[in-house]
Amino acid sequence: MDIITYLTTINFGAGALASLPDAMRELGMSRPLLVSDRGIAAAGLLERLSPHLGSGTPQFLDVPTNPTESAVAEALRLYRSEACDGVVAFGGGSPIDLAKGVALLATHPGDLENYAAILGGIPRITPAVAPLVAIPTTAGTGSEVGRAALITLDDERKLGFISPHLIPRRAICDPELTLGLPAPLTAATALDALSHCIETYLSPRFNPPAEAIAIDGFARIWKALPAAIADGSDLAARSELMMGALQGGLTFQKGLGAVHALSHALGGLKSLKLHHGMLNAILMPPVLRCNRDAAREKVERLGDAIGLSPSESLADRLDALNRQLGIPEKLSDLGVTPGVVEWVCERALADHSHQTNPRKLNKEDYAALLAQVM
Repeated sequence: MDIITYLTTINFGAGALASLPDAMRELGMSRPLLVSDRGIAAAGLLERLSPHLGSGTPQFLDVPTNPTESAVAEALRLYRSEACDGVVAFGGGSPIDLAKGVALLATHPGDLENYAAILGGIPRITPAVAPLVAIPTTAGTGSEVGRAALITLDDERKLGFISPHLIPRRAICDPELTLGLPAPLTAATALDALSHCIETYLSPRFNPPAEAIAIDGFARIWKALPAAIADGSDLAARSELMMGALQGGLTFQKGLGAVHALSHALGGLKSLKLHHGMLNAILMPPVLRCNRDAAREKVERLGDAIGLSPSESLADRLDALNRQLGIPEKLSDLGVTPGVVEWVCERALADHSHQTNPRKLNKEDYAALLAQVM
């Protein structure tokens, strides 16, 4: 196991799960709330976690595919009734983001909406956030080291809650937890991580260290994904995917772009329960084509990092990768209809990721992007 300190402390490597008791002790956490989901429980992964938690640890498992305000409130009630003093998040981005919401409201007054980034909530989030340990079971969101949580409010707005104080105090990244992950989920989560690396790299904000991490993570994911899909037990490939996802999360502070502005808005369609990574995979090629003239040199550097020739298009290669991995070609394949386009575009314009897209987009631009994949 390697210990990395960058924004937070990360225990990384096969077998790192065993470091959980030490991490909780160092954070002064004696009675955590475990936040996970029913899918994790059904897969038997909780059985691997339980030896490292105290007996009788309260559990909240009713985490929606896209975390909601009402689920945060329900988990918070359990946290308080059980006199918890911290949170352990175990799973993909949904349990980790929901756990961030619980850790925030456990120590901050008022409604969740008060702390949304686009509503002026960033300075209202203080260091008092309850301690949180995040243990990812997929290589995708990077939320285990990210400063943001995405939560859908009761009125269906999917908002970002952003603060360095929301970065988990400890991330435990054990690639053994991802061995045997089904190929479709491996693909969707890895393409989510790939989109994070691409969009943060292309963001116009000045942050060369973050760009170096993003392009390295992009190359790791691109090269390791075929091996991980071909053999779910390939620990080396799984480790590379988990590191690439981690690197995508480490660069979030540089900002994302139009892919995430749209996928966050689409994720607010609660009736469809759309997978965030799959949305990003579908949206990435057209957004890259849209942004190419505004970030031509950087797009070319991404191509160089994976050995593309000057005549090859990264967007075209991403399209081909999507087809190879069985990603749906159109949003309509996921149940999205043209009737939601105006609603989605309005929310994309209000999303925090909209501000850091390389090219300034308007409502008509977003509608045109959606039309290409509708």
